Amino acid sequence: MTTPIRPQGLASRLVADLTRRRAHRRFTKPRRYDRNLIIIGAGAAGLTAASVAAQARAAVTLVEAREMGGECLNTGCIPSKALISSARVADTLRRAHQFGIESVAPHVAFRKVMARVHDTIRALAPHDSVDRYRAMGVDVVRGTATIAAPWTVEIARHDGVIQRLTTRSILIATGAAPTVPAIPGLQDSGFLTSDTIWSALAAMDAAPEQVVVLGGGPFGCEISQALARLGSSVTLLERDAHVLSREDTDVSALARASLETSGVQVLTSHAAVRVEAGAVIAEHQGHQLAVPFRTLIVAAGRTARLTGFGLEALGVDTTSVVTTNACLATSFPSIFAAGDVAGPSQFTHAAGHQASSACLNALFGPWVRFRADHRVIPSVTFLDPEIARVGLTERDAALQGIPVEVTRFELARLDRAVTDSHTAGFVKVLTPPGRDTILGACIVGAHAGECLAEYVLAMTHGIGLRRILRTVHAYPTMAEATRLVAGRWQANHLPAELLRWAERYHEWRRG
Repeated sequence: MTTPIRPQGLASRLVADLTRRRAHRRFTKPRRYDRNLIIIGAGAAGLTAASVAAQARAAVTLVEAREMGGECLNTGCIPSKALISSARVADTLRRAHQFGIESVAPHVAFRKVMARVHDTIRALAPHDSVDRYRAMGVDVVRGTATIAAPWTVEIARHDGVIQRLTTRSILIATGAAPTVPAIPGLQDSGFLTSDTIWSALAAMDAAPEQVVVLGGGPFGCEISQALARLGSSVTLLERDAHVLSREDTDVSALARASLETSGVQVLTSHAAVRVEAGAVIAEHQGHQLAVPFRTLIVAAGRTARLTGFGLEALGVDTTSVVTTNACLATSFPSIFAAGDVAGPSQFTHAAGHQASSACLNALFGPWVRFRADHRVIPSVTFLDPEIARVGLTERDAALQGIPVEVTRFELARLDRAVTDSHTAGFVKVLTPPGRDTILGACIVGAHAGECLAEYVLAMTHGIGLRRILRTVHAYPTMAEATRLVAGRWQANHLPAELLRWAERYHEWRRG
């Protein structure tokens, strides 16, 4: 939710004005501006901001050095989910006997699988294209941008022209790049990352035979399961004691079981110490183990793209991300940041959410300010079953010392899950003890990402479990589990004294 901030008082305005003056002291402010907003980066954040600015009839330039659509379209969400969809079909064929149909060993035409992945990217590319945004009124420039001053951007265009533009505001939306850990021998191993894997796989006639994945986070788990289902022999190495270490232990345990059922060898508490002779040398409890590979995938997370845009020369704080305030402004009030480069979440939907607020602040900041609500940002890991959560986890609550009550419902008791043979998983909701306010929710199961939306809506608008219980849900659906959890919470909080009076009342009514 984009939350408006009330107009500043006189003291706050004076402090803000003093801050601006100090930040801008070494620069000369232009008398007029070529643009209202210049956006650096055409990924999820940059495209959202450009659309908002164009709708507001602002003069906006969008600069992109690589592919329009950024990581999500070209190397992230879209290709990975397309691959997962194909892998799920192969797995269903193997498990067809569970539905009364003879199982078959799928023949995976891997080149056709990867052709479908790239066809999916091409089908969606027009949504993020130069032509579409120019039709909106956005000045799209292909090139590399450098912030020369708080109101000036220099663009080395791909056509060889150096363009210098002045602007009221600048939005940094440069995204993130795969993190490559400093492991001896890794650089010479021919490893792949989420950026390079798609072109490499597209060149293969069959699924890679011997795959090692470094990292048990969301991407590491997703790609491991997908490739294993398509016929690869996959070993996943994770230095932590659990895969998906940010999740609660019951969620991590179910994720591990799912990976192993798909044929992935999961080695947790194994830290990669070096790469040599076609093998990763991993250390486990003081012993070293050689894990051979023919394809090595590094899935160690993503690091914000901070260098090469002039931020260092300006003195903008870029310790791990671009540091911003509640309104997504940097130490220079005319320079904003949104998306992966700003943190704290690295999700496409979080980037779009931030970009809307940052754009409105950049265009209308002197009169009204908005801040992004990071409290309610959903997260989905597209394993099978899916893992979706929002708000606090039990782990978070324990670390922060927040008392919570956990209400849990197993999907094995949900009629739709039984009819579809998708009974693995559960729903759990965290509330303050004795209250129905939702502090967090986690769903592990089929279509968990879609079912989570009800909790996101409820948390955003202050809807408690009692009101969810009074909402009619279609039967039989997976979403009905949301109401059943609320019903379980209600049953656990019926007042004993009132129930005793009810019992006496009914006895009196019987005569």
